[in-house]
Amino acid sequence: MASRDDDALSWDGDDDPTLVGAAAPAVPVRVPQDAAAAPAADAGETPADPDDSAPATLSNAALVGVGVFGGIYLLLAIGWFIGGSRLQLIAQLFVDPAAHTAAWILATLAPVAWYATILLLTRARPSWLRFALLVVGAVVLVPWPFLMVGVGA
Repeated sequence: MASRDDDALSWDGDDDPTLVGAAAPAVPVRVPQDAAAAPAADAGETPADPDDSAPATLSNAALVGVGVFGGIYLLLAIGWFIGGSRLQLIAQLFVDPAAHTAAWILATLAPVAWYATILLLTRARPSWLRFALLVVGAVVLVPWPFLMVGVGA
């Protein structure tokens, strides 16, 4: 009798129906009609396909790309926070401190808001559109105060 540790080294049990890659049994599944599809069928209309409203799934490369852009936008938010904090003393000479604080908070949250909005609004759109808008946002939301002043001493 083989131990449980030896099971990982053998090919026995590949035909196990509980495995993910195993073929599903050919049993017909009956799906009940929902309440909205029945009146549409009576009126001669075709009911909407439920898969039309489902968001498109991302490929592995697109998922990695979205994650990379998430990191870029996080760095942009950190750059706006650091750059705005470095300009606080200079900005008080020209604007009210409350106005600078409000602008500083909004500038820090802008990359996060852009990223979330693009992901939310482009769920059913092609991937190239999502990435084009993410690139545009990354260029537009560059933290200029951080680039001009830096972290300083």
